Amino acid sequence: MTTPTPAPLFIGCAAGFSGDRVDAAGPVVDTLIARLAECGGSACLIFETLAERTLALAQLRRRADPQAGYEPLLDLMLRSVLARCLQHGIRIVSNFGAANPAAAARHIQRMAQELGLPTPRIAVVHGDDLSAPAQRALLRTHLGEAVDALQVVSANAYIGAEPIAAALRAGAQIVVAGRVADPSLALGPALAHYGWRADDWDAIAGATMAGHLLECGAQVCGGYFADPGYKDVPELAQVGFPVAEIDARGGCIIGKAEGTGGLVNLASVKEQLLYEVHDPAAYLTPDVVADISAAELEPLGPNRVALRGVRGHARTDTLKVNVCHEGGWLAEGEISYAGPRAEARARLAAEVLRQRLPAHTLRVDLIGALSVMGDDSGALLLATPAGTARDVRLRVAAACAERAQAEQLTREVTALYTCGPAGGGGVRTTLTPRLNTLSGLVPREVVPVGFELLEAA
Repeated sequence: MTTPTPAPLFIGCAAGFSGDRVDAAGPVVDTLIARLAECGGSACLIFETLAERTLALAQLRRRADPQAGYEPLLDLMLRSVLARCLQHGIRIVSNFGAANPAAAARHIQRMAQELGLPTPRIAVVHGDDLSAPAQRALLRTHLGEAVDALQVVSANAYIGAEPIAAALRAGAQIVVAGRVADPSLALGPALAHYGWRADDWDAIAGATMAGHLLECGAQVCGGYFADPGYKDVPELAQVGFPVAEIDARGGCIIGKAEGTGGLVNLASVKEQLLYEVHDPAAYLTPDVVADISAAELEPLGPNRVALRGVRGHARTDTLKVNVCHEGGWLAEGEISYAGPRAEARARLAAEVLRQRLPAHTLRVDLIGALSVMGDDSGALLLATPAGTARDVRLRVAAACAERAQAEQLTREVTALYTCGPAGGGGVRTTLTPRLNTLSGLVPREVVPVGFELLEAA
């Protein structure tokens, strides 16, 4: 008796970070609807909106307003596509809950009411947030005594796909999470759809790498890939976002939203496949250790590339934890010099600041002459002979323990207007609270994860 071929699973990604384009979801949803009409199966829309620092900023917003702390662009991202997703059975999975997933879920619930939609079944994933005072002892035990001296802003474990899959199996139409690992956003729907065994490591690893290809949004479709004259990308202003078809063994075909710019080819997929992967034979995630050392990529036509042959190994017994904590102040000041000897005047201004601020360790950049390739020590700047740039913006920055020390720098930069060198203008200064990060590992069993279905309003 022939085993029937499982219905396909399509996953589209409409955001690769907090602050990504809010108009990306429309073409992705249109493409998912077209795939469902053509092939049947199931579809899911994911938004990946967290980075290491994003959660700490969200936690600070929650401190100021207990109803805040989730993705600030949530409404703009979701409102235009929510009705179509619900109408066509396209599940929505995202970490845009950030520091306050329950509040994000309630916001979506209100959004649905405002749009006159039936109340969606929304699940809220929990377990990643370890920032409560009661969990300080846990952090100290596993991350060390250094935790005692920190003013903790956020502490989050990178949890995996299991609670997402469980929520989808329980009938959730929308799953809102905080810090789940990026590729787990796609693995969760795959686990729910195909029902793989918990130790089917090859399938889990394959779907994990499909999630890895999706997680940075337009990057795999030519965005971050583009380099004119070397890696040309058509219609970059209208670059599309990715859509993947994941099969029953975890293999995938990666493409992009129809009617959009950009490209998906072997080179763009290879770049994204290796992006942020330390060891191609052992890519650590909460769900599996993925091995892409023998994986194969095959072009299937315009904007379609297949990924096969990913192997998987048992997941680790630990989860990564990031602790973000207060780290003093970042002081920045900028001033422009133009015309003959502009670079020499900018260098002289930097030397004036060094002499005026002997207690500060200054980062000096000559934007237009030497900046991106410089370093915090200033060694490269000092070793580089003065050039003849005629349009230079001097940027000076320092990390300061106290605000008063930071304000000294901004005052001294402002004073360059009349205290020289000649011809400086366009001063801008900024003071920013700094966030530092302490990372470590905790045993998986001390991070209980799960989900709750939001009650109807």
